[in-house]
Amino acid sequence: MANLPSISSQINEQIIHKVIKKNFAQLAPYFYSLISNWLIRAYEHYKDIDKFIIIIYLINKDLIFFRKNGIKIDYETFYKDKTLEIEKINISDIAKDLQIPKESVRRKVLELEKKGVIKKTGKKIFVDRSAFYAAQAKNTLSELSNLLHEFNKLLKKDKFAKEIFEVSDISSSIKENFSFCWYQFYKFLFIYTNRWRVVVRDLETFCIGMLVIINAMYNKEFKPSKSNLNAYRKELMGSDSRGVNAMSISEITNIPRPTVVRKLKFLIDNKFLDINEKKLISFNVKGSAFQTTANLQNKNIESLSNLIYRLFNQIKIINS
Repeated sequence: MANLPSISSQINEQIIHKVIKKNFAQLAPYFYSLISNWLIRAYEHYKDIDKFIIIIYLINKDLIFFRKNGIKIDYETFYKDKTLEIEKINISDIAKDLQIPKESVRRKVLELEKKGVIKKTGKKIFVDRSAFYAAQAKNTLSELSNLLHEFNKLLKKDKFAKEIFEVSDISSSIKENFSFCWYQFYKFLFIYTNRWRVVVRDLETFCIGMLVIINAMYNKEFKPSKSNLNAYRKELMGSDSRGVNAMSISEITNIPRPTVVRKLKFLIDNKFLDINEKKLISFNVKGSAFQTTANLQNKNIESLSNLIYRLFNQIKIINS
C-alpha cells in the first residue's frame, strides 16, 4: 500500500452523506449498476438469489470471525483453496437475519446439499470450494472500486479531499485488507436487500425492478436538471418514453419470461412501474408507493454513506 496517497484526515460520515445527497445524479449510475449487476450474477449461479445470499451469509461467518479477532486476510489468501467448515447451520438465525421464511430457508439449504454445495461429513458441515469460486468478488470488486473512485472525485470537487485515488489503487487497497472491506460490504448488502425484500416480497422481483430503473437511467433522453437526490428521483420517474419489454428483461437477467411477467404484474399493480399499450414497462412510481420508496431510499443512502465511510477511512489506516 506504499504507493497509495495518504488521506490527511478522517472523512466525517455526515460529510459523506451530504456529498452523496448533493451529487446523487453523478453517483447513481455507478451505485445502481453495482446493485443490479450483483443481483443478476447472484441469480445466475443457482437460479435463485436467496440461495446465493444464504451461501454468502455462511461465508460471512469467516469474515465476522476475522473481524472479531483483528485478523487481516488479503483477497488472494481468502479465496485460495478455500473450503469453509461451519459448526452448524442454524435455520432460525438465517431466516431472521435474511428476512426469509424459515421453511423457505430449510428447503433451500436442502437443495444446496443435494447439489453438493453444502456437504455434511459426520457432524461437520462444509461449504464446498465451488461456492467460494461462485462468490468470488472479481466483478463486484471492480464495480465497487469504480463507485468509490467517482465518489472520491465528488469529494475533491466539494473540497473535502485533496487527492483522487486511481481505481487500481482503490482496488488494491480493498484486496490488501479484503476481510475487513468485504465484511463491511456484506453488512451493507444484507441490510439493503432485507429492506427491499419487505417491500417487493422477493429479490427476483427487486432485480427485475432495478433493471427497469437502469433502462430509464441510461435512456439518452434522460438529462437531469439537478444533481441532488430528491430532484433526481423525481425527474427519473416517467422520463423513459421507450420502456422495456418482458422478453428483454428475461434475456438480461436469465429469469424465465413467465416469471418476469408475473413479477412485473406485481410491480405494476402496486404502482412501482407503468405499462403502456405496447406492453413496454417504464419506471414511474405513483401514490403511496412513491413515499414508501423515497423513505427506503433515504435509509439506504445512509447505509451507503456508512459503507463508504468505513472503506475510505480503512484506506487511511492501511496507508498510515
